[in-house]
Amino acid sequence: MADSDSDYVASSGDEAGRGGKNSKGPKKSSKPRERERWEEISRAWDVGLEDDNIESTVAELLEAGKKRRLLKDETPLQRGIIRHLVLILDLSIAMSEKDLRPTRYLLTLRYAIDFVREFFEQNPISQLAVIGMRDGLALRLSDLSGNPTVHIDRIEALRLDDPTGSPSLQNALEMARAGLFHTPSHGTREAVIICGALWSSDPGDIHQTIKALVNDKVRVSIVGLAAQVSICAAITQKTGGSYDVALNEVHFREKLLELTTPPVTRQQVAASGLLMMGFPSRVVEEKASNCACHSLPSKGGYRCSRCETKVCALPAECPVCGLTLILSTHLARSYHHLFPLKNWKEVSWKDAASYGEAACWGCRKQFPEIPKNPPSGTKSGSNTSISSRYMCPECGKHFCVDCDVFAHEMMYNCAGCQSKGQ
Repeated sequence: MADSDSDYVASSGDEAGRGGKNSKGPKKSSKPRERERWEEISRAWDVGLEDDNIESTVAELLEAGKKRRLLKDETPLQRGIIRHLVLILDLSIAMSEKDLRPTRYLLTLRYAIDFVREFFEQNPISQLAVIGMRDGLALRLSDLSGNPTVHIDRIEALRLDDPTGSPSLQNALEMARAGLFHTPSHGTREAVIICGALWSSDPGDIHQTIKALVNDKVRVSIVGLAAQVSICAAITQKTGGSYDVALNEVHFREKLLELTTPPVTRQQVAASGLLMMGFPSRVVEEKASNCACHSLPSKGGYRCSRCETKVCALPAECPVCGLTLILSTHLARSYHHLFPLKNWKEVSWKDAASYGEAACWGCRKQFPEIPKNPPSGTKSGSNTSISSRYMCPECGKHFCVDCDVFAHEMMYNCAGCQSKGQ
């Protein structure tokens, strides 16, 4: 057998050609080297540092983050303010991944609790249920109820368990559809799924389930934690929902809480009808008695305005006569979705000088001093007001960004307009 060393033939680019006379080095190109995609990443510490004042730059970035949350559609649209929603949580083994800190599972439970609180804050006369997906089964964690404490306690109890098995979208959607089947027609039927797996262990044809959801007018929205899944996109597209994939923890929370806003009613209603509601008064008894909703003893509660049945919390549906029981404050808090507060406009330095006041009309916080040679325009480099002032287009008052956030996210009214009786 021939020696293997004799079969080797040196090439011109190998070490044998490096010491030769005819060897030439690589020619330098006259064109500049193109930057790679990963070199074009804009880093947080390279953005916005236009001057040496770090405090002003940080304050401007914080103001930009606050203002970004307020740029919503202000068009008054018909929305379903009485919502019946089922929150479906993925409890499978895929939720044990640590790409979202601390894990997908723990972060989902924390954001699910925030979702429940925000949902009832934005929709006080709505009802919610919670379902889990684990081991190829659908687990009913809580029934449809208007009491957020019940749902939060059931979600908190999941922290003691570990994610196991595979999820089943079909079983979860069938259970959600069955729970929403008997809800009244004047409310919306929705399902929100937080899915971290890329697969689904279904016992049958899920496309038949999608057809049943469309026939029952159930809107399904999905927030994914991994890559986009084809069947999830098909579900949301056919049912009229939304499908988003979270990029990071902040983006995950933003997309989930966006679903607390009532959806736009796109279907034409043949005829408008009246909905009968009761506004009961709170009673305090000397001796505890059982409530009709949970059969638990309590001294406080509310009496149904029709049949005098005692319920422990509002909003609720009377277990005896079926009357919807709410408070007047619940109805008032749902009203702002139909007529949202208009977005306030940025104020230029010229308009700020002619305004005449140097403090916020709401909190009396001092605005920045007007420079001697102010630049033109209304927006700065971070898309915020160049003068840190925001003006209501109705009353013309100037406010700071904190009052802007408070008015649009808490009060849903302009303090300047309310003082004038507008």
